[in-house]
This record gives sequence, C-alpha cells and structure tokens, in this order.
Amino acid sequence: MPRSRPFLIAALSALAVAAPHPLTSPAIAATAHAGVVSEQPAGWTPHVLDGSVKAVARVGDTVVVGGRFSAVTDPQGEVTYQRDNIFAFTHGSGEILAGFRPELDGAVLSIVPGPKESVYVGGRFTQVDDAAQHGLAHLRVNGGTRVAGFAAEVAGTAVHRLATHGDALYVGGQFSEINGRPRSGVARLDGRDGSVDPGFDIAIGQPRSGPLRVQELALSPDGDQLVINGTFTTVEGRSRPQIAMIDTSGRRARLSDWSTRAYAAPCDYAPMHTYMRQMDFAPDGSYFAVVTTGGPADKEGLCKSVARWENENRPGAEPTWVNHTGGDSLYAVAVTGAAVYVGGHQRWLDNPEGHKEAGPGAVERRGIGAVDPRSGRALAWNPGRPRGYGVEALTVTDGGLYVGSDTERLAGEYHARLGMFPV
Repeated sequence: MPRSRPFLIAALSALAVAAPHPLTSPAIAATAHAGVVSEQPAGWTPHVLDGSVKAVARVGDTVVVGGRFSAVTDPQGEVTYQRDNIFAFTHGSGEILAGFRPELDGAVLSIVPGPKESVYVGGRFTQVDDAAQHGLAHLRVNGGTRVAGFAAEVAGTAVHRLATHGDALYVGGQFSEINGRPRSGVARLDGRDGSVDPGFDIAIGQPRSGPLRVQELALSPDGDQLVINGTFTTVEGRSRPQIAMIDTSGRRARLSDWSTRAYAAPCDYAPMHTYMRQMDFAPDGSYFAVVTTGGPADKEGLCKSVARWENENRPGAEPTWVNHTGGDSLYAVAVTGAAVYVGGHQRWLDNPEGHKEAGPGAVERRGIGAVDPRSGRALAWNPGRPRGYGVEALTVTDGGLYVGSDTERLAGEYHARLGMFPV
C-alpha cells in the first residue's frame, strides 16, 4: 500500500478538486460541529479511579460511561462510588446518578442510545444484576434496570460494537449464534425485542488468524451503508480483507461492490489477529474514517494510521488521504465535519517517513489529535494527554467531544480516564 510523500501529495491534489465539503452540506446531522472543539476540557466531568473507559453515550442530559473499572468519584473528588463497569452522570454538572447502578460482571465495550430514555450495552459480560445476560443488554437510563421484553441471547465471547437506526440494532463481535439462529460476527436485531432480522444474514469467513470476529462497525447516518472490519478475509464468499461495506438500504441486506486491498498487508503479529480499529462516518455520510494499530512490522500498508474513504459503491477503492503516526497505534476516531479526531497512544501525526521517531514534517500530538477532513493533515488542535495504553472512546455530542482512556490527565489537568472538550 503506498505511503510515500508523492502519494500523499497526489492524493491531496485530487482531494482539493473533487472532495465534498461536509461543512456546507444540507444533510449534516445534529452532532456536526461548525468548528474544532476547545483545547480546554470542561471542569465538571467525574473521575474514573481505576481500569479504563471504553465507551461513552449521551441520552438527553444523561451520560452513560462503560469500560473496565470498579470505582468513580464526583468532579470534586469528595465522594467515591462503587460501580461495576458502567455508571451514569448528568451532563453539565457531573453529578453521579445514584439510581443508575446495574452490576455487570465484565467489560463494557460499546454503548449506544436506545428508545425512550434507554441504552444498548455490548461487551464481555455474562451477567447483569446476577441474571444471565451474555454480551448484550438493553437498560433504562432511569434506574439502570433491564428493559422488559428485550431478549437477545448471544452465543459467543463478546459484543464489540453496536449501532442503531430506527428500530434496527446492529451487533458486531465474536459470536456464532443469536437467539439460536446462526449469525457469525455480525447481525441485525429488532431493537424492541431483540429478535434476529431474517433480512440480514451476511456471512464472514476465512480469518487471517485466530477466531473469526467483527472488530468494529460503523453505520452511515441515513442507515443505508454498514461498514464492518475484523479478522475475516471474505464476506459472502468474496474477497474482503479485513473490511467490507454492506448495503442495508433495502429489506434484505447485501454485500456492496465497495472493496479495497489496502488492509491486506500483514503488518501486525499473530496474537493480534487484526489491526483494524474504530471507524466513523462523517455527519453528511459522504465519507468515513478508519484508524488502525499494528505490530513490529508497521512500515507497510496502513498500519498505525487514519485514512479517509469515500462512501462510494465501487471496487478497488483507495483512500483519499492517509495520515501516519510513524509507528504508534490509533484506537478511536470521531468525525464531526470540521475535524477527524483520533486517539490512541501516538506521539505524532503527519509522520509518513518516521518509524518510532519524528520524520520530516511530523507534528507532536501525544495521545490525541485532530486531522483536517479535506487535506488529511493535522490540525493545530493539540491539548495533549499521557499516552498510556491509549484513548479507546471518542464520542461526539452537540455539546462537544467526550474522551475515554486509561490515564489521569488531559490537557495538563486532572481528568481521570474521562473528559469532555466543549464546542
């Protein structure tokens, strides 16, 4: 996969002529931002005292946070609350909601808003409040109790990522069945009762190594395109190395003609199984961004990078632009129209020639940064954070950008594992 400076120059030249302008599109969703968020985080977010934050979702004035942790404290650090991998607080004040206290026995990896003041939760848990509930739950924001009538039994190791559109709930992870119906790694459920949608039966296959799974998924704002990535190399029997697009516009989903071999290069190591990480669509749906990690052989392909892909139904696609970190992993991405925010444990952006060092033109962006969606170059936004393992949650709301990680400082201030940059 090309990664040289000539490739970047050519890509940027083409983009200047042909790229859409997300900021002027009439289809922009409510979570689009007119500009880059502040470098100064809000002072009212709670602190997570151990483990890591892996998911954040906002429902009205309530923010639900998930991950792998056992204790949280109010913004002032005066009261400590025991919370098993999930908690909720009030946006704007940071008040911990005492009534929201479900007990999950494993990590929460994904949270998305549901209907009627609720959230869908995915992860590695097997129980919710001492009742069997494997990998997927539907919880009320008011009280944290399970929503009656939602019964989805997932047979597998984990649910990695969720997405919703209308009554449809998309589920990606490592599983072989849901409600006794064969579904390998990806499924669409009725969000009201958890039943499996017979119109979505997409077969992934031939893992690169290790178990077959969908690592991440992203749904276009109009609900018509679902992008999945993971350990697979085929989808519906056709070559799709680690990434594929599914047309979900009709009653029966089908594999899109969109394809790329850009992620076929073996730039990770065997225990990793896949180097694909999060993806996110632009608010107007015209493109999506993909971030990656990698192993020691990370100078090939699109390892440890963020790339922009146009939402076009064509085979043999190439990225519009690629921004390389120079050998450090990216785990999270969020697109607002004004910026493509990335998080991980990177030290630099704009570093295609660097390898564990700053190459020509590299800019320091420790642990968090932002990329111009048109040019693919790093924006000036640079709050900084300790690198740690890295940022695993970036969530855009109309009020700003929530950040979840495993470290205690953000922009030079104490914000343990959770922070929010306001618009």
